[in-house]
Amino acid sequence: MLTASLGPSFLTLAAGGIALLAYALATLRSERALRALRWALAVGWVAHALALVLDTAGLGSGVEGARFGFAPALSATLWLVLAVYAIESRFVPLPGVQRWLAALGALAVALMLVFPGEMRAHADSPWMPLHWVLGIASYGLFGAAVLHAGLLSHAERQMRLRRGALPPTPLGMPLLRLEKLTFRFVAAGFVVLSAALVLGWWFADPWRWDHKTVFSILAWGVFAGLLAGRRALGWRGRKATRWLYTGAGLLLLAYAGSRFVIEVLLRRAASAGAAW
Repeated sequence: MLTASLGPSFLTLAAGGIALLAYALATLRSERALRALRWALAVGWVAHALALVLDTAGLGSGVEGARFGFAPALSATLWLVLAVYAIESRFVPLPGVQRWLAALGALAVALMLVFPGEMRAHADSPWMPLHWVLGIASYGLFGAAVLHAGLLSHAERQMRLRRGALPPTPLGMPLLRLEKLTFRFVAAGFVVLSAALVLGWWFADPWRWDHKTVFSILAWGVFAGLLAGRRALGWRGRKATRWLYTGAGLLLLAYAGSRFVIEVLLRRAASAGAAW
């Protein structure tokens, strides 16, 4: 059961404001202040998490239940990708990646504050919150896979430009290791997405063939094909990344895309019709 969308609470706005400021500082270029910029990113990440918890729980809104929508889903995805970055950056330096992720994190927080989603007063099943958590976790894992695939493609372009030389990758690790890490994220995301789909099918009452379901199953099929092609045919390079980007795009449309249409486009169309 959905209730009307409410604006974010003061606490959410405060945490989101701190995250935006810290992320903005982390996008600066400064070789002398790399440690300070890393601390700014860490503060932004913590404040981002606090804003997500406050907004999703609806604390301060005066309505019982959980709130979610396309912007919080994207925000949670970026937060998980930043968590992966935080772990990897302890082993290899990633200054260029840090600026891009900080900018994307700021954009995700801003979207969440502008489009906080809708309140869900009751879940269809006590297992549905786990279904939602697994779905967002799969978003984060595939987001990390897309990030690493982008770094891999960039390194391969550098290698071709240098006519076969082996430049260091953006992660400071060999290409084969980066490729292996990319597909580990794909495999983990596939397992988590499969569990989310099974829970959704098993506990949803009734099961609905809506846009979210169709796009999720299409994405699952693309990822299954990618893993099968990788294992049986040794897919790699452009062919593998195209499959990955296609599956990630379909998964993005499954929830974030469909909710964007419902929460923003259809609501604006209805408002315009009412005005006329």
